[in-house]
Amino acid sequence: MRSLVQALLAGVLALPCMAAQPVSAAAEFNVRDYGATGNGATNDDDAIDRAIDAASAAPGGIVVFPSGRYRSRTIHLKSHLTLRLDSGATLLAAGSGMDAPESNPYDDYQDYGHSHFHNSLLWGSGVTDVHLTGTGTIDGDGNLITGNPSSGQADKALTLTECSDISLTGVTFRRGGHFAALINGCHDITIDGLRTIRSSSGVRDGVNLINSWNVTVTNSRIESNDDALVFKSDYALGHTFTSQNVRVRDTTVYSHENNALQFGSETCGNFRDFRFENVTVLGAGKAGIGIVSMDGAIIEDIHYDGVSLTKTTSPFFSKIGERRRCPGSPPAGRIRNITISNVTGTRLTAPVVTGTVGASDYTSTLTGTPSVDIGPGITFTNVDLTVPGGHPASEASRNPGEFLTTYPPRDYGARPSYGYWIRHATGITLNGETRFDDNDNRPYLIADDASNVRLDGVVAQRGSRSAYDVGFTGVNGYAVRDSTNTSGGALRVRATGSTPIGRTR
Repeated sequence: MRSLVQALLAGVLALPCMAAQPVSAAAEFNVRDYGATGNGATNDDDAIDRAIDAASAAPGGIVVFPSGRYRSRTIHLKSHLTLRLDSGATLLAAGSGMDAPESNPYDDYQDYGHSHFHNSLLWGSGVTDVHLTGTGTIDGDGNLITGNPSSGQADKALTLTECSDISLTGVTFRRGGHFAALINGCHDITIDGLRTIRSSSGVRDGVNLINSWNVTVTNSRIESNDDALVFKSDYALGHTFTSQNVRVRDTTVYSHENNALQFGSETCGNFRDFRFENVTVLGAGKAGIGIVSMDGAIIEDIHYDGVSLTKTTSPFFSKIGERRRCPGSPPAGRIRNITISNVTGTRLTAPVVTGTVGASDYTSTLTGTPSVDIGPGITFTNVDLTVPGGHPASEASRNPGEFLTTYPPRDYGARPSYGYWIRHATGITLNGETRFDDNDNRPYLIADDASNVRLDGVVAQRGSRSAYDVGFTGVNGYAVRDSTNTSGGALRVRATGSTPIGRTR
């Protein structure tokens, strides 16, 4: 045996020394070599598709767009390729000749734009290992429609369905139509250094991540007129997935008219395990942080840490509704185990928008339905807000309607409290400071039809003519501990039909 081992070792040592072989660079396929002009007028999509075919067949090739303006009808993505837009390269949407929308037997369950995918500037279905990178720009050029497109028109810049191993890095989207990026049923997605630039027209939503999992969004700036960065679960693919394992950090978002960070409204499937860290919200015409379950979804294990809010109409808006726009008309869903930590909010009024409907500010809201509570496990920790204020004491008696089938914060009108309004809820804990710019004579908090509501380490400013600071109506279990007004005085509690924690009715 020893002689055999010695012989083997001798053979190994006798092998010639092999230098480390460099990893071969991916082959590049310049679209100009395939006939693209880059003059901004000629439709270059046939040449681009030829370059894509070659890069995909390589596989792993890089389709290169050198500096130039590449007018294009619909581009068809394939697996195992990278599209690289170099500095000075702009991909422009053509005004006609886009792919027609495919038929969809499930289009009754979501809006038109969510239901059809082929009518896009770029689209891929079932592809894997696809990467969009570079410092160039994808520009709808006013040709991508924000409503329902006519024949030959498109309403999306990028659409991906049932795809995997996707990355979007460095590229800028302008005037993306209804959606700059609509991603549905995909997994293993990396978005880094992406920019979607808002303009006065030609843009609606920023990035929609629908029925998707294993997602990372970092170092990006996502602006829109409608929702900026939104997570949804519709039924456009004929089935749903659990959206999960999503991480968003070091990112800035801005919605001129609607929601900045949003779950819903399309909520057929469930959501869990989301983390948001170091996110800046520069504006939101509706909610800075919005979580709505309108169609039966369970939304849970969602965590925000280190969020800055400004020019935001409603800092937080979370609601369970009963729209039921999914097969089988599902019952109301759940929203639970949500933590919101280390948040600051200032100048909390709507961005300046001509013609915006509704007031300029809405109190942070948590509301379930008369039969399904929101919660438990919803915790606000070290949340420091300065709200606009300026409301009279008479509004403390307001009792907004239920609005079970709609979700905009403005539907409820002025809330009866200036800091937080809680209804049909259980297991809510608040910690932090809330003050106002202009005197507000409503109480800091109203909780109605709730249980296990705790204020622990709260500081709340008191209006000069407010009758009380905290109101509990029909609350089975409440606690106010180590909490004061901004002058250090104890918070005044008005409890009607309610019991402190540790007592029973």
